[in-house]
Amino acid sequence: MDPSLVHALRRQLQSETGQGVDLVETHISWVLLTPTLAFKLKKPVRLPFVDFSALAARRHFCEEELRLNRILAPDLYLDVRPVCGTCDAPYIGDEGGAAGDAIDYVVRMRRFPDGMLLNERLMSGQLKGAELDDLARTLARFHGDAPVATVASGFGAPEGVEQRVMAALGSLEGACGTARLAALRRWVEGKVQGLRMAWLLRQRTGAVRECHGDLHLANVVRLDGRLQPFDCIEFDPSLRCIDVMSDVAFLTMDLKAHGHTDLAFRFLDRYLEHSGDHEGLPVLRFYEVYLALVRAQVASLRGASGEGHPDEGHPGVEDYLLCAEDIVRRAERSPRLLITHGLSGSGKSTVAAQLLELAGAVRVRSDVERKRLFGLPALAHSADHALDIYTTEATRRTFARLAEAARIALQAGYPVIVDATFLCHAERAAFHALAASLRLPFAILDLRASPAQLRRRIASRQAGDLDASEASPAVLERQFAFQEPLDAQERAMAISVETEMRPDAASLCALWMAGT
Repeated sequence: MDPSLVHALRRQLQSETGQGVDLVETHISWVLLTPTLAFKLKKPVRLPFVDFSALAARRHFCEEELRLNRILAPDLYLDVRPVCGTCDAPYIGDEGGAAGDAIDYVVRMRRFPDGMLLNERLMSGQLKGAELDDLARTLARFHGDAPVATVASGFGAPEGVEQRVMAALGSLEGACGTARLAALRRWVEGKVQGLRMAWLLRQRTGAVRECHGDLHLANVVRLDGRLQPFDCIEFDPSLRCIDVMSDVAFLTMDLKAHGHTDLAFRFLDRYLEHSGDHEGLPVLRFYEVYLALVRAQVASLRGASGEGHPDEGHPGVEDYLLCAEDIVRRAERSPRLLITHGLSGSGKSTVAAQLLELAGAVRVRSDVERKRLFGLPALAHSADHALDIYTTEATRRTFARLAEAARIALQAGYPVIVDATFLCHAERAAFHALAASLRLPFAILDLRASPAQLRRRIASRQAGDLDASEASPAVLERQFAFQEPLDAQERAMAISVETEMRPDAASLCALWMAGT
């Protein structure tokens, strides 16, 4: 497509609407913005990673963009329309118009208001934690429903992962110098061999799926009251058919690059709650580092072309490199295990949620994992499904899963919080033994509140119906009777918290991190 066609089409749209039409340009597309609609045209480029040179290819990839993005943003993507007429006098044709009349194609979309992108909402202080929670649930559902890539396809294979990260490093070394990236290259090279079996296992167990592929913060928009990912990769299935943890890593990495490590771990916690994919934690940090290198590479290219705006609060090359280095430093810290202890309503899940954001920790929650064993989502009520999920055998299986997930996260290098009542000494002892077997610090977060306060919280939680816990007043009364208090040895390992008033989460985090 000749750029003159774009400008002629812009003039035509201005004539039709009677208002100004903005033009946004990237290295592979043009986007024309009317007051209510966006028209995206693919440039007729042939690059190492994309070939839009033929009209048929541009039509195909417009249709692919529509198909793929309607899954996550169905109300944003409207249709594919032909561009008809001549280069001097073009117009947007009807959907499904005769192919012979088309001189090019556009993806027609709704235009969303300025300031609605996730990175914009984050920088303006408008982003709400509940929006991220909903996005995590959306992404987990999307990944769960996404087509699985076969092993024969080669997608997600260790060789492909290694090739891409080395290419990103090589490109950046040309821009930043070998010395600047030497430490990151050593870390990457050390991890490539160590993660080979993990990548093969992920590939063979269905973790490689048709994902978004480009899930940075500027590709998520708040539309119709919720965050919706858009602009996924349509032009190269090898960049889209990836480990689901690579999609997660793109968002967590970019939140960290924007200075919000706390929100990155909040998002990860909610994603794991809905997906149960703790087995993906061993590869998460590697993908975060790789994707930080990718975004640094993009920022470098944009800076060279005059497109970059790091001075306006957007991360630049150095920001993403510092992000990658910080992720590596965190990976080198010693993980540790914390279990909660307290009656239902004592504030375990509330305090654990605060701690995981401050400590950069992974949480494993009994209320969630118990339901998952029976195929129930976190907020489901087991009674509605005529299931008894609180038998002795169900509890044994639940704590076995908690231990398994905690071990995976600890061995992946994360601090771990196991969120359960832990009212029985044997249950606490089993997790103390797990930490000892890994030679890691162990602590108990002992949460207390008055019986009256516990009863009020249980009643309030039941009325709200927005928590995974199914504890009822009757359950609480039984807990009063059978709980086994901490013994002297356990009290020496405990961080005690009275939750009648709001606990100081930062002080609790400091105490946990200082423990040995």
